[in-house]
Amino acid sequence: MPELPEVATIRRALAPHVEGRALGRLEVRDARWCAPLTPAEVAAACEQRTVGRLGRRGKYLVVELSGDVFLTLHLRMTWTLLLDAASDTPHTGVVFDLRVHRLSFVDPRRFGTGELQLGPDAHEAFLARRLGLEPFDPRFTGAHLRDLARGRRAPVKAFLLDQKRIAGVGNIYADEALFRARIHPLRAVGTLKRAQLEDLRDAVIASLQAGIDAKGASIDDFRDPYGVQGSFQDQFLVHLREGRPCPRCETTIVKLRAAGRGTYVCPRCQRPPRRATTRA
Repeated sequence: MPELPEVATIRRALAPHVEGRALGRLEVRDARWCAPLTPAEVAAACEQRTVGRLGRRGKYLVVELSGDVFLTLHLRMTWTLLLDAASDTPHTGVVFDLRVHRLSFVDPRRFGTGELQLGPDAHEAFLARRLGLEPFDPRFTGAHLRDLARGRRAPVKAFLLDQKRIAGVGNIYADEALFRARIHPLRAVGTLKRAQLEDLRDAVIASLQAGIDAKGASIDDFRDPYGVQGSFQDQFLVHLREGRPCPRCETTIVKLRAAGRGTYVCPRCQRPPRRATTRA
């Protein structure tokens, strides 16, 4: 699933081509994409409006249209946004006709979504119900993490994946951040010390920034709007490196389950808790 760096990569690549353009036609070929609204309802609300800004919030890509209309897109597992792709590209579920450019949403598994909000209040309420602070927000501090973690017995991996607490971190970047911070993913987040939470905050930001700099990680389906893979997968410290030596201490990296996800750790650098818990 595209995480914050992958969505940021898409936004950065597309913004110069779509901002300020008029949306002539919105062709929704897959009705699941915008359900419970119909394709006709979404098209009627969006067509003939100008794209004022292409934004990002967490893992969402936000198309801000004139007249305070917002189309909030989630790529889910396998959505790819392609710029000026061929009209017969397989698995194309949605097409934005920007007159000068075409933006195609391609998704073999049909998990992606587009949700319509009318007015800034509705849009902000939609995001507020689903997302916590952005890691790059100045308010995202060690003290903020301490407030969120206080008294919680959830494993720290589950804590990082909870979008209502931290927006944009998924499986890849949680593994990388926990390794950088030397914290075991099954450690109860409420037991972490002040210094560990400070380190975790820094590690989350460093991992996400590295992903952005590498234009995302292409493990399965992720491509940028030109069809080009990201390169962060070539820089992984622990994720997907089961059986390989830790880059810090050369201990063999192992794979376990945490928060229901395949998780990669160095058992020496990330000491396991005495009593591991899988409660989320």
